[in-house]
Amino acid sequence: MNKPIRLKFVKFDSNSCVMLYIASDHGGFQLKKYLIRYLKNQLKIKAVDLGAKKYDGADDYPDFALALGKKVVKNKTNKGVLLCRNGIGVCITANKIKGIRAALGFNIEATEWARRDDHVNVLCLPAEYLSAEHAAAIVKKFLETPDDNDARFTRRLKKIAAIEKF
Repeated sequence: MNKPIRLKFVKFDSNSCVMLYIASDHGGFQLKKYLIRYLKNQLKIKAVDLGAKKYDGADDYPDFALALGKKVVKNKTNKGVLLCRNGIGVCITANKIKGIRAALGFNIEATEWARRDDHVNVLCLPAEYLSAEHAAAIVKKFLETPDDNDARFTRRLKKIAAIEKF
C-alpha cells in the first residue's frame, strides 16, 4: 500500500501554498481523468483541472499548456502536470513561459533527476506511450522528489534564468 504524500494544499490566494494543476488536450484526456482520481484517492491530493473539461478531438494543446503555465508561475511552490499524445507539444509550449521548467516524464528515473537537478515545476506526460499505472508512478515521483540545492544546480538554474531574458 502506498503511503500518502504529505503536501500542504490551501486556498488559491495564499502565497505559501502548494497548488497542483493538471491539464490536457484530447490526446491526454482519458489519462488525465485517471490521474485526477489517482491523486485524490491514493495520494490524497486535489489537483486543479484546467481542462479540457470534455473530450474534443479538435482542441489545441497550446491553450491548455498556457493556462497551466500561467497558474504555476504565480507561486514558486506550484507544480503542474500536462498531457498530450506525445508530451512534446505541451512541453515546448510550457517552456515558452518565463519561470516554467517543463520536462518530458517518460520514465520514473528521468523524472526524479529532472525534479532534483533541474527543479522542474511542470511534468509533461506522453499519454500515448504510458500505461495509467506507469504514469501514476511518474507523477508520484515528480511530487515526492525535492529540489537539490547543490551549488552546481543553482549555478545552472541561474544561467537558464538569464537566458529567459532574451
